[in-house]
Amino acid sequence: MPSDAARGVAERFTSEGAARVMAAACRRVGLDADDARLIRLGENALFRLAAQPVVVRIARSTEYLPAVRGEVEVSRWLGHEGFSAARIVDDLEQPLVIDGHPVTFWHLIVEGDRKATYGELGSVLRDLHSLGVPASLRLPLFSGLDRTEQRIAAATGIPEDDRAFLRKRAHELQVRVSALRFAAKKGPVHGDAHVQNLMVDRNGQVILIDLERFSHDFPEWDLMVTATEHHSLGWQTSAEYGDFVSSYGRDLRAWSGFSTLRAVQEFNMTTWLMQNASESPETAAEYARRIASLRDENAPRDWNPG
Repeated sequence: MPSDAARGVAERFTSEGAARVMAAACRRVGLDADDARLIRLGENALFRLAAQPVVVRIARSTEYLPAVRGEVEVSRWLGHEGFSAARIVDDLEQPLVIDGHPVTFWHLIVEGDRKATYGELGSVLRDLHSLGVPASLRLPLFSGLDRTEQRIAAATGIPEDDRAFLRKRAHELQVRVSALRFAAKKGPVHGDAHVQNLMVDRNGQVILIDLERFSHDFPEWDLMVTATEHHSLGWQTSAEYGDFVSSYGRDLRAWSGFSTLRAVQEFNMTTWLMQNASESPETAAEYARRIASLRDENAPRDWNPG
């Protein structure tokens, strides 16, 4: 369970607070933070600097520091392998800890005029899962529910009944996961493998981003994301999902353990959004929609991407 101090830091993780941390981190390393733009506020806050081609990534608390350090190491390893992935800025101290928040600096990826396809996601994951992990890179096992307590404790503006329900559901899912018998061999796992974590640059190169959940575990953990988005939420057309399956070479829905991983993914999508429920009425409404679905296994998942 997070410490009281860490929980207090996480509770103050807003877009305004993250901007102050970003500015202080830039001052520390000699970067210009003027006119920086918030790209995203989720598990992390991401800012694009105006004066340099750099993205500043800020984690919620020092509870995430081991994952952030791992992300830096993975970026360097993938670069050495020639694998197309986000690149850390090597000549800066990484990571910094500013006011209890781990901070890293990344080379800006200038996007081209198209988004990555689901077929490309399948190909990227196939290639990633085929890599051999060097002994010097000590990757953790993937824990699909490892951030549950952090998220529940830090969330503001949610009913206490929701916290109790989510803690109970997390325990039930942990029991179900422990009973799974995976079909594939362990290898490198991205840990958050959805199509939004691919970018296509101006040269048409497809680049894998968001490396903080990188692990050494079963590839099913990566396949569950798109399989759930299609099966439960209908976020892809049949043709798009077919391209994903064809490119990767496997449809996770045919595996007996899919229903358990689908439940884990739906749970994580809900608790991830819950962290920002107090940021806007729209986010609060979407969180309410998602948790209502979790309480009813047979309810349609009419969720909005976000």
